[in-house]
Amino acid sequence: MYARLSLLLVFLTFAGPAELRDATTAPSTGGLLVVANQKEHTLLVVDPGNRRELAKISVGVNGHEVIVSKDGRFAYVPIYGNSGVGRPGTDGSTIDVIDLQNRKFAATINLGKPLRPHRAEFGTDGLLYVTAELANAVYVLDPSSNKVIAEIPTGAPQAHMLVLSPDGARGYTANVSAGSVSVLDLVKRTLITTIPVAKSVQRISISPDGLRLFTHDQDAPRIAVIDTAANKIMN
Repeated sequence: MYARLSLLLVFLTFAGPAELRDATTAPSTGGLLVVANQKEHTLLVVDPGNRRELAKISVGVNGHEVIVSKDGRFAYVPIYGNSGVGRPGTDGSTIDVIDLQNRKFAATINLGKPLRPHRAEFGTDGLLYVTAELANAVYVLDPSSNKVIAEIPTGAPQAHMLVLSPDGARGYTANVSAGSVSVLDLVKRTLITTIPVAKSVQRISISPDGLRLFTHDQDAPRIAVIDTAANKIMN
């Protein structure tokens, strides 16, 4: 389900270069790598150009994913719990915030109840959107206050992964056990529709122009392609 680094489950994202450069080395022109080590309960800050680990910061149990703010200042790690999707275990209810400039733990956002938060994405509106599996929803957070400001229903269980349209108007979740994709209106904060795909799906991505979605059939060697204008499978 995830890429591996040593024996740790990780998710990778790049932080903005200017604010995070290590003063003891030549700057990396491509930015820094931020790694969520699920089993170790840490976040790594890595300079890939110089092949150096710059920091290791403890986070909760377990951070499956990480997203970096547009200015490269903060990393947000949804604390999912010690389970896998659909499996028994603890139910996370928080998001840990890491100050990447000072390379230290900054805050914990309390979501109010057990949710198994998983994938987070920043919208064009500057708000943070995060899947909340146990609520069958996507939560909307204001990073300036670290508060939950809205909840958008997905109409399906296990909304695990999330992508946003380039214009910020739509959100799409891959609903694992439901085998569907939910289409969300991020402006009205409502569910538009759910698109049946397969018995079970995993992951979701969107084309740069926002015209197509891609999600992955867990039971067949197939990637489903969805037309976002029609909200229908193309193949």
